[in-house]
Amino acid sequence: MTTLRGQTVPDPEHALHLLRQMLRVRRLEEKCIELYSAAKIRGFLHVYIGEEAVAAGVMETLAPEDAVVATYREHGHALLRGVSAGAILAEMYGHAEGCCRGRGGSMHLFDAATRFYGGNAIVAGGLPLAVGLALADRMAGRQRVTVCFFGEGAVAEGEFHESMNLAALWQLPVLFCCENNLYAMGTALGRSESQTDIALKAAGYEISAWAVDGMDVFAVEEAARRAVDAVRSGGGPHFLELRTYRFRAHSMFDPELYREKSEVSRWMERDPISLLRGTMQTAGQLPEETWDALTADVDAEISTAVGFAENGTPEPVSELTRFVYSDRTDDSSTGTGATGVGQAGKGGAAG
Repeated sequence: MTTLRGQTVPDPEHALHLLRQMLRVRRLEEKCIELYSAAKIRGFLHVYIGEEAVAAGVMETLAPEDAVVATYREHGHALLRGVSAGAILAEMYGHAEGCCRGRGGSMHLFDAATRFYGGNAIVAGGLPLAVGLALADRMAGRQRVTVCFFGEGAVAEGEFHESMNLAALWQLPVLFCCENNLYAMGTALGRSESQTDIALKAAGYEISAWAVDGMDVFAVEEAARRAVDAVRSGGGPHFLELRTYRFRAHSMFDPELYREKSEVSRWMERDPISLLRGTMQTAGQLPEETWDALTADVDAEISTAVGFAENGTPEPVSELTRFVYSDRTDDSSTGTGATGVGQAGKGGAAG
């Protein structure tokens, strides 16, 4: 697969698919910003604008039985893994039609049907989960891959080093994808890490690791496919440092005083969507009517998703303790009353 640097795309149909996937993420995130500004979405909101090539490239290489673990900036990962835009937005609205019945919100998307295991608000919190999923697969003899996305800020956490060490020791089928966007919240990488080559850190644990241009969707897909194939065939854990950049602030609460606007502008010149679109147009592989049809189709998808979320319903108060306390009625295994667990919990004396 070629890079985007002014070359003809060898497979225009596949390139159009990747362009669509990135545009779906971009439009969803733009709509999230709009809805948040209108107070339709509450809480924290971290958008993925600028980093779309990472999720689009990696997801293309996975099988349905593989698992994905992400961070709090996970809307795009969930969407491209197969969670519908409607279920994602309904979740952010806090409605029961959301993928977590409105209980998780923006940072805690989850969908067992697509094996999308979060959404995790704890920095580096997903890495041990990914190691556990991969360990379970290896013990069961399944040829699955667990992919774990996290930011470069996670490498300062103990969970990062513990996870790298265990994955390497046990040769687990996990692919670690570090989305290095240079800023952990508002802290530049060079201010928190003496060694800023993240792939080199992973290599220190005897894990196959290399850096990738995270703004080039073809480069991401090629690297991810190589890594996923190696992991699936028993090659042990692999690590990709995907060098990317978020165009927006860390979150909607972030005043973004830690980086110059000129820096953001320079990175926006490498917008992954614009890069691919420009390459295809220059090569005569993306007629204007095709682009117009693509954008109209994506806009319609997001518009339908907004309508679905808007028409959703909050969970009733009567459901408040559901999934928190046991609601089973068979007490034969414990000898407790039919509602013993729930009653103890509600009464505050669990014993």
